[in-house]
Amino acid sequence: MNPRLPGYWRPHAGHWPSIPTWKTLSATRRYFYPNSTAAWTLPTAASGTTIKQAGSEQAFRAVDLDMVVAFAKRAREMGARHLIVVSALGADPKSSVFYNRVKGEMEQALRAQDWPQLTICRPSLLLGDRVEPRLAEKVAGPLSRLIPGKYHGIEACQLARAMWRLALEEQDGVRVVESDELRKLGK
Repeated sequence: MNPRLPGYWRPHAGHWPSIPTWKTLSATRRYFYPNSTAAWTLPTAASGTTIKQAGSEQAFRAVDLDMVVAFAKRAREMGARHLIVVSALGADPKSSVFYNRVKGEMEQALRAQDWPQLTICRPSLLLGDRVEPRLAEKVAGPLSRLIPGKYHGIEACQLARAMWRLALEEQDGVRVVESDELRKLGK
C-alpha cells in the first residue's frame, strides 16, 4: 500500500491473509479506507486470481466479484465518478464457463451501481512475466500471439497504457473496451 496516494490500493503477496482462509469479504474491509475522507478521483480495479490460486470457486468469487464490487461501492461513496475495471474477454453472467460467468456478474453488479462513467476493459490472455508462472499461460501465450482480432494476447504493460489513456477520456455512460481496441490504445 502506498500511503502517499489516497485511494491507491494494490494487493500483493504478503499484503493480506492467503485467499483460501477468507470466509467472507469482511477480512478485506480495512483495505478500502473506511476512515478516509479524501475524495477519490479515479479508482481502478484490476485485481484477480485463478480458482487454483484461490483454492475454491467460493474464494475465487470473493476476489473477482465481491471484492471488486465492494471496492467500487466504497470508491463511489468517496466521490469517484469514473471507474475503470479489468474484466475478461467473454465475460457474460449467463456463461456456462464459471470464470466468464463471474466476470459477467461483476460487470452486471458494477452497472447496477449507476456510475456516471464506467469503463470495462476486457483483455484477452494477459502476456508477460508473473510472480507465479501459470503453465497454461506459458503454453497458450505464444499461440495467442498468432490469433487475430480480439483473441490475440495482450501484454500487461499494453493494458496498463490503454487504461491510462482511457482514464483521460471524459464521456458519460458505460464503455466496454475489447482486447483488440485495448492493444491499439496501449501502443
